[in-house]
Amino acid sequence: MTAARPAADLHRALRDRGATLAVAESLTGGLLSAALVDVPGASATYRGGVTAYATELKAGLLGVDEGLLAVHGPVHPVVARQMAQGVRRLLGADYGLATTGVAGPAEQDGRPVGTVHLGWAGPDEAGTDSLLLSGTRETIRQDTVQAALQLMLGHLAR
Repeated sequence: MTAARPAADLHRALRDRGATLAVAESLTGGLLSAALVDVPGASATYRGGVTAYATELKAGLLGVDEGLLAVHGPVHPVVARQMAQGVRRLLGADYGLATTGVAGPAEQDGRPVGTVHLGWAGPDEAGTDSLLLSGTRETIRQDTVQAALQLMLGHLAR
């Protein structure tokens, strides 16, 4: 399954609102951005993305609270929300969307493989969604992209 349809639907929803999107990725390592730019005309709504794989980049680039990272590590729902808020601010977008989690092959900081946190941020609110996915590293990363696109679509439909 590809992300083409949900990504196209997301661009359409953003265009209907006259809005833009930026993404911050850790777990997905650029796959979410790739899915978004695969859609013709993406430049009308997609501002760009930041792949902040290293923990210190989450704080330094995206403004994630260093104390939160020190206590909980990078795989935490509040980290995902702060990443989304940070990329929204950094890239001047109306909405931000973020991914963080554990794709494997081993657990990280006591969190099992398949732990995923998605963050979103808009002009007036922000939130998170947490998942426990299964499968290979590749499957977890691809399923995370699908879930992130669906999360943002659902938020825009409200």
